Amino acid sequence: MKAMILAAGRGERMRPLTDHTPKPLLSAGGQPLIVHLIRNLVAGGIDEIIVNTAHLGHQLTRALGDGKAFGAHIRYSRETEALETGGGILKALPMLGDDPFLVINGDIGTNFPLGRLQHQAIDLAHLILVPNPSHHPTGDFGLRNGQALEVGEPRFTFGGIGLYRPSLFEGCPEGRFPLAPLLRSAMATGRVSAELYEGLWMDIGTIERLEAFGDLIAEST
Repeated sequence: MKAMILAAGRGERMRPLTDHTPKPLLSAGGQPLIVHLIRNLVAGGIDEIIVNTAHLGHQLTRALGDGKAFGAHIRYSRETEALETGGGILKALPMLGDDPFLVINGDIGTNFPLGRLQHQAIDLAHLILVPNPSHHPTGDFGLRNGQALEVGEPRFTFGGIGLYRPSLFEGCPEGRFPLAPLLRSAMATGRVSAELYEGLWMDIGTIERLEAFGDLIAEST
């Protein structure tokens, strides 16, 4: 299975740190956020990784190189401007191939066992949901009997980890667009499964959360 790490965003909420450093390269626990994700993937047997870049993308390619330092093979999908989640994945599809692939937000901190998803059966998509954090109390999607729902209770937050079939993107025009509307359309026909993960997960959306994630790493080592 191939994986894609979304790393093209501007990281507005993390300014001024992201004025000069791509958000996924911000350090927590002694290494960049994106390196934590790469090491998690490789530990789980997923070593073919695509990283999309836009804002300060040259720093990402310089820091990660071809991935050999991490036991991975990394390629880059370069965007002149960030295409949002859906547009970024669509642009990278030629690199991702014809089989289901894993996509991870480059600005999360988690110990979710990413390698396990290699064995996950899916229809069009399979999402990892997490308990609603205090900054997002209403959640994103419902979850019932292993199915993700646009409307329904209980509601949980999308954890920025998902498996997708290329066919989810059929008919999408090139350019900038979000992923969520595609998922909601597929949910309406019962084609999106999901699971709840209650382990370590953080959306590194503020400087305070970046520091908190670093503290958690330090406590666990």
